[in-house]
Amino acid sequence: MEIAKLGEFGLIDRLTKDIKPQNDSTKYGVGDDCAVLHYPDSEVLVTTDMLMEGVHFDLTYIDLEHLGYKSAMVNISDIFAMNGTPRQLTVSLALSKRFSVEDMEQFYNGLRLACDKWNVDIVGGDTTSSYTGLAISITCIGEARKEDIVYRNGAKETDLICVSGDLGAAYMGLQLLEREKAVYYAQVDEAKKKGDKKALEELAHFQPDFAGKEYLLQRQLKTEARGDIIQRLREANIRPTAMMDISDGLSSELMHICKQSHVGCRIFEKQIPIDYQTAVMAEELNMNVTTCALNGGEDYELLFTVPIGDHEKIEAMEDVKLIGHITKESLGHILVTRDDQEFELKAQGWQPL
Repeated sequence: MEIAKLGEFGLIDRLTKDIKPQNDSTKYGVGDDCAVLHYPDSEVLVTTDMLMEGVHFDLTYIDLEHLGYKSAMVNISDIFAMNGTPRQLTVSLALSKRFSVEDMEQFYNGLRLACDKWNVDIVGGDTTSSYTGLAISITCIGEARKEDIVYRNGAKETDLICVSGDLGAAYMGLQLLEREKAVYYAQVDEAKKKGDKKALEELAHFQPDFAGKEYLLQRQLKTEARGDIIQRLREANIRPTAMMDISDGLSSELMHICKQSHVGCRIFEKQIPIDYQTAVMAEELNMNVTTCALNGGEDYELLFTVPIGDHEKIEAMEDVKLIGHITKESLGHILVTRDDQEFELKAQGWQPL
């Protein structure tokens, strides 16, 4: 169905008609000029991300349901990175005429799966037309007690540097998708040059080679916010001194924390958590796996610092790895390699502009 048949408000009604608020702070959601929220005893956290087709995602290899899921999760992740609890979400879309009502229903299916996982209410947004493709702007609203909020600027000398999960897999997943896309289009171009109609017909059923690399695809296409790590930290009575989610790469995010906290750092290559599939893919592409883990981005794991007194608690925590410690600012930002050489860390993560 063409979106024009429903119109803007008809589309909104169709996508949101059975959304029921799950949070007491949501007084009124979709259906008026503004959502109404109430936070009597908490600080309000607000984060916004914009995702542009051709810049942040490629619809050649991500379907709209996964895109909706990922779009919500990257915003929810920002709330967790402040040690907060996500509560509400607004969604704004700019759509070209090639998208149908059913396409948007798929997008909202993914969006709602992500929101339902963390009990987040969709409370509004906007839709408009686009001449260039799909643009997505999402704002997530959360809450936290004033004393619980964790900023980037709280790291102190001797603090331990920790990361959740493993790093580099999302970037390797992207490289895998880009490789198979290139293989497909190269075969299409070759068939067109030869005028081989049979080959072109067969390419309609092209199957990319993803065998044994499913985890990498999952990490790139099905982003997960690490609210489970936040919960474990609370249960262990650990309050990070500084925290970020890893969207642009470990080195970039660690430099942000160091710059804003006026400290240095020392991390150890052998301690950086890397999945086996990530290492295999990096070798296959003749890439340095540590460089991928440091600079790849889109892992959306949590990078945080904790007081040295929490060492035993961190060591006992599942899916959290201690990778180094905070030092004096004058000592710089050092990576210690597996053979004990020292290199200055550089922020080489993805640059949006």
